[in-house]
This record gives sequence, C-alpha cells and structure tokens, in this order.
Amino acid sequence: MDLSNHQADRVKIVFYTDPLCCWSWALQPHWQRFIEAYKHQITYSYCLGGMIPDWTKYNDPFNSVSRPAQMGPIWMEAQHKTGAKINDMIWSQEEPPTSSYPACIAVKTAGLQSFEASEYYMQAVWKAVMVDALNISKKDVLLEAARGSSLLYPDVVDYERFLNDYDNAQSREAFRSDLRQVAYNRIGRFPTLTFTKSGKGLIMTGFRPYEALVDAFNQLLVVSQDQSVLP
Repeated sequence: MDLSNHQADRVKIVFYTDPLCCWSWALQPHWQRFIEAYKHQITYSYCLGGMIPDWTKYNDPFNSVSRPAQMGPIWMEAQHKTGAKINDMIWSQEEPPTSSYPACIAVKTAGLQSFEASEYYMQAVWKAVMVDALNISKKDVLLEAARGSSLLYPDVVDYERFLNDYDNAQSREAFRSDLRQVAYNRIGRFPTLTFTKSGKGLIMTGFRPYEALVDAFNQLLVVSQDQSVLP
C-alpha cells in the first residue's frame, strides 16, 4: 500500500485568505499547479480571514489603506507584479465593496455542501470581483455566483440549497470558527499558508510563485524527517 495515501503521512496546508485579497487571487495559478503536482502528498483547507469587516474598522498601515479609494493602487500593483488579471477599477466605482464578510459567509455556505463546492464557489466569487469588478458585498452578486457555479458544476453545487443555507446560523458559525482560528494563530496578512508535518511547521506569507511553494514543501519534509530519527 502506498503510504503517501495515508492522511497522517501527508503535509497539512492551511491557506488563510479572503475574497477581497488580490494577492490570494494572483496566487491561484501557482497554488492550483502545486495542488495538482503534490495532491498525493498533501491535505489542504482554506480559512477565511474576514479581511474587511467594514471600512470603519479596517486599517492596513503596512500598505497605508484605510478607505476604498486607497485599495485600487494595491490591486494595480498586484496585477503588475504577478501578471494576474485584476480589475482595480472596482475601487473607483460609486459603490465599491463595503465588506468581505458577506462573501466569506457565502463561501462557508457553499462549504456546507462539500469542500469541493466551496472551492468552486470561491473561485467564482474571486473572478466576480477581481475580473468582472462586481461588488461581492451585495447578496445578489453572491447568489449569481452560486447560480453560475451550479450551472458549471451541477453535480457539486446545489443552487437551491445554497439559497436556503446562505447566512443561516450554520454558515455564520462556520465563518466565526474561521475567524477564531485566524485570531488564535495570529494571522495578520493574506494570503498566509502554513505547512505542518510531524509536529514541525513552516509559514509563508504573501504572494509566492510555484517554485517557492515547492521549496517550502521540500524544506518541511527535510525538517520532519530529521525529527523522526532523533533518539
């Protein structure tokens, strides 16, 4: 039997992110390539950070962002540095996103159906805001993303169930659980990825190319193997 198929033998990765994080969106091609290459050696999950509760409570001193208009240059920078398709014009619209909480709750709503459903739906939400410049703080935009996901993946995403589950007690608690995990692990920036195996761990913060993900994976394997031979 191939031991790499045992969950306990795999590297566990937690991807801390947010639907309004442009750097997380830019990371996706590299992340998806990494998942495909190492799918038999890893397990992974997503933890949503609720980056922007609302603009009265949001302040990013690292990037000097405290209001919507200041977010546009950050998205423009992400596009130029990574080559990702990112439409920064959403932040100069009359109604830019007011919060990432509704989208976080929506992703957790899809997750009530399955992990796969949450992944497909999160990609749809990211595309809606990053590429199509749609305001994902609005319920109708989030519902349309669910409808589109159900049409693309009818065996995975159930739109009617999404309608019933959105913003109910279970989906809200799932998001609260993520917020508690973010706070407990003191995650302050997105994306952040944690790699753990055999009691050892590595943390990677910010956009990184595919090669950096591979390096982190390999480094953790060396560290965890060294630990296993200690007396």
